[in-house]
Amino acid sequence: MVGIVVVSHSPDLARAAVNLALQMVHGPAPRIEIAAGTSDDRLGTDAARVAEAIVAAEDGGGVVVIMDLGSAVLSAELALELVPEPGIQTRLVPAAFVEGIFASVISAAGGAELDAVARDAEQALQAKAAQLGQTQPPIEAADSIIAPAAIVAKATIVNPDGIHARPAALIVEALAFVDARVMVATDRSARSPTALMSLGAQAGDVLRVEADGADAAVAVDRILALVRNGFSELAGRDRLGRETVGHDRLSPHPIGVSPGRVVGPALRMPDPITEPDPTIRVPEAERPAAIKRLANVATDTAEQLRSRSTAAGTVGQLLEATAAMATDPDLIADASLRIRDRGLTPERAAWEAIGSVADTIGAAGPRQAERVSDLYDIRNRMVSSLTGRAAPGVPDPGHPFVLLAVDLAPADTAGLDTARCLAIVTEEGGATSHTAIIARSLGIPAVVGVPSATAIPDGTLLLVDGITGEVIKEPTVDQQAATAPVLRPHREKLMSPGSTADGHRVALLANIGSARDIASALECGAEGVGLYRTELYFLGRTEAPSVGEQVNACRAVFSRFAGRRVVVRTLDAGSDKPMPFLGYVEEPNPALGVRGFRTAASHPELLHDQLMAIKVAAEAETAEVWVMAPMITTVDEVRSFAQGADDAGLPIIGVMIETPAAALQAELILAEVDFVSIGTNDLAQYTFAADRHSASLASLNDPWQPALLRMVEMVTGAAADSGKPVGVCGEAAADPQLALVLAGLGVSSLSMAPGALAEISRSLAAVTLDVCRRAARAACDSDSPSSAREAVRALLTT
Repeated sequence: MVGIVVVSHSPDLARAAVNLALQMVHGPAPRIEIAAGTSDDRLGTDAARVAEAIVAAEDGGGVVVIMDLGSAVLSAELALELVPEPGIQTRLVPAAFVEGIFASVISAAGGAELDAVARDAEQALQAKAAQLGQTQPPIEAADSIIAPAAIVAKATIVNPDGIHARPAALIVEALAFVDARVMVATDRSARSPTALMSLGAQAGDVLRVEADGADAAVAVDRILALVRNGFSELAGRDRLGRETVGHDRLSPHPIGVSPGRVVGPALRMPDPITEPDPTIRVPEAERPAAIKRLANVATDTAEQLRSRSTAAGTVGQLLEATAAMATDPDLIADASLRIRDRGLTPERAAWEAIGSVADTIGAAGPRQAERVSDLYDIRNRMVSSLTGRAAPGVPDPGHPFVLLAVDLAPADTAGLDTARCLAIVTEEGGATSHTAIIARSLGIPAVVGVPSATAIPDGTLLLVDGITGEVIKEPTVDQQAATAPVLRPHREKLMSPGSTADGHRVALLANIGSARDIASALECGAEGVGLYRTELYFLGRTEAPSVGEQVNACRAVFSRFAGRRVVVRTLDAGSDKPMPFLGYVEEPNPALGVRGFRTAASHPELLHDQLMAIKVAAEAETAEVWVMAPMITTVDEVRSFAQGADDAGLPIIGVMIETPAAALQAELILAEVDFVSIGTNDLAQYTFAADRHSASLASLNDPWQPALLRMVEMVTGAAADSGKPVGVCGEAAADPQLALVLAGLGVSSLSMAPGALAEISRSLAAVTLDVCRRAARAACDSDSPSSAREAVRALLTT
């Protein structure tokens, strides 16, 4: 490994800079020797000490020497003549002191060779120069210490929002243990999330990637895989199916971003922290300690954010991306220089450095602008810690509330108590803001872009509609009547197994994917799990999880549902959930491409490992584990999956009915497996040839479509003939009246978001099976979704 020698007039400054750099190393660190001060403990440099340090730092890969200024350079040059072992390859690098130390330590820790480490150190200021709109003078060819990059490749960015916080974090993560120096757009380090975000790279832009070092090819392949697969992001649409292109950070009109209609009292977020005094100066002798304190607080802030990312999937990923920004080496180096050169306090340096990056990212495009609140959250947390104040957060008034804020950061939103927070209303943000993403994942109604929302007094009664975007102050009695129950202290709990008034059983199960989902399902009294989405622990990874990791993930679910059914869906990759490690090529229509069970054809080992992990986890726990494959279209696929699951030793095997082909062959399919589960969302989109994420085609994907219900009837009829169970795990299961129709068609279990279980139970318990069957017939015989709804409503009210 390449060794590092730091030559400085001040031992304290050198130690602080080195300690700061080591904070960014998450594995073995290179040998680092400090040659600072004189023999009589005065400020200055000593050539003999530098020579001794070069010998001590040599670890077989050569030594890079970073110097601060003036005599440090002269001492280093003289030291080369004093080194007793002239065979040591040494590079004196004209790099900025703090940035050079950062870059060289990180590069050497990654295993880069001597010249690559030297070049990384020399070019460490380029990201800052580009951010400030300046350029550095080019290095003359004769003085260049490194050859051109070994590998250069290009890829077109396909995700509509480009490189924002999460894609930047994925790139950095992908390179964590890669032995290569990697640059993007010629002058930006691929290991700096803020440098990547400041590119302002959008859909359609061509990203240039350069790499050299032992793992250069691996580094390039990983980045290209992430770019080509859109960083595992749903292309161009939010989770409500609306086009996200064109939503600015500041919307002129309110936007409903998370469904639900509730009433509750307003509660405003506390005022932001006060800006630190820009006139205070830190004495020069105390600046190294101030730099070290800044680095420690940045690390602590990142750890606090990571500690809150206990949920898998979207919430955890967003908090991890925010945590990565807190310890961004470019960001910390910038703040450190403001302390060293200008004597700013650590809190003022953090305020200015983060503010500068926020301005750059805010100007890079609408999606990047929506991430500025994440940076401000980091800033506020760091400043609070540095000044000894409580960290910002959501207040707890002791009763349910509608939260009002200018905007919310991921850590605030992810930590919301869903039993207390009835809805969220913000002045800023858009359909793809973190507030919107996490509110949807938590099932909290939310409206963004509401002017002067924080001017509404605390306690004001508000009606919030997360679909229409309505926010009504002091709603009338009639307006309140159409909302969810107000001021519920806890989620409603399913008190008894699902059944009709005359005792016909319909199992009521929960759809889960994250740790938070598990807690919600248990709190709401779910009879079991009807859909366990396993892809959430595959998403955002550059390599598939090991069998051991999958076993642990499954056991975490199975152990919480002892003695209860847990239906595991095997990996549903592709379409809106591309996996970089699968190496997919771009498809013109991903929904009709390689997805679901089709991935097993090209990656059989992936399915084999997952089935084995499910089996091992099932044997270790007492849950009743069922397993099913998604996206089935032929009987041969069913046989192939059933054979693989049987070989793994899994006792209860099924498949999902999500395509018309599968529904038409339900009788043949049920002859091969123990059960089927109908995914009404996908079955609708394939039946009506209508993208389920398209807002303009939403009416075709209405679960009340009679043609869709007749398709369900075909499947339930085949299930009845075979005597095997059939479930529904799409959004149709959570509609209180449609649930009666499904029960009447012969569906034996309904799986839904946990919060809907109690209401569905009440709906079933109010009618007999005969009423359900008559409702099913009325809906299937209708000619439109609206007439089907009306027919069932009329039947239930007579």
